[in-house]
Amino acid sequence: MDDKLVSEIRARLEDTQEKIARAAQSAGRNPGSVRLVVVTKTHPVESVQAAIQAGAQYLGENYAEEAVAKRTAIGDGRAEWHMIGHVQSRKADLVARYFDMLHSLDSLKLASRLERFSAETSRTLPVLLEVNVSGEGSKFGYPAWAEAQWPALRDDVLQICSLSHLQVRGLMSMPPFADEAEESRPFFVRLRRLQEYLSKQVPAADWAELSMGTSVDFAVAVEEGATLVRVGTAIMGQRQARG
Repeated sequence: MDDKLVSEIRARLEDTQEKIARAAQSAGRNPGSVRLVVVTKTHPVESVQAAIQAGAQYLGENYAEEAVAKRTAIGDGRAEWHMIGHVQSRKADLVARYFDMLHSLDSLKLASRLERFSAETSRTLPVLLEVNVSGEGSKFGYPAWAEAQWPALRDDVLQICSLSHLQVRGLMSMPPFADEAEESRPFFVRLRRLQEYLSKQVPAADWAELSMGTSVDFAVAVEEGATLVRVGTAIMGQRQARG
């Protein structure tokens, strides 16, 4: 283990946690209600091990096969692995078998495949619905940038809730890229309002989780109700290019 790398990651991790705590307190929230997902995509196994050694409890990965290779090398039990990237239906078996939570469920087709593979392994997979609250064509997720679209999302949610091996836990979204954190606030507010709408329309599901906020804007996300923030570069440093 590279002690220098562990020390560097620990310092950045603790700094991020302190900023989360301050943002939560400023909004009258309990800092313990926010979990920090350290985004380790494209980082090598050694760096992920260092992050765990430094205190990371939740790891976020975007690519299923890459994450499975890392988890297999590191072993189970030291951290939770969260799938935060878009999932192709053909990778659903890997997500169902190897991840502790999915942040990016965006279709009934994917839900059905996850249900099938989760049932085969007798697992219940916690999932967040990914929604597009900005209208950007490059974003994945259910269309949700206009309130007129919300009833259609409700109908899909009802079908997903009928799947016994998936557990709806909340929502995830990505705002447009911005240099200033404050530019993300309207999109976080919209996601929170959608959470409130679905809580009333589909009370059978658990809507407690809001996954929003990255290295640029996680403090604003916490002020607006995030319970899961996904921070990579601010803790792990610049990502490596995928081979």
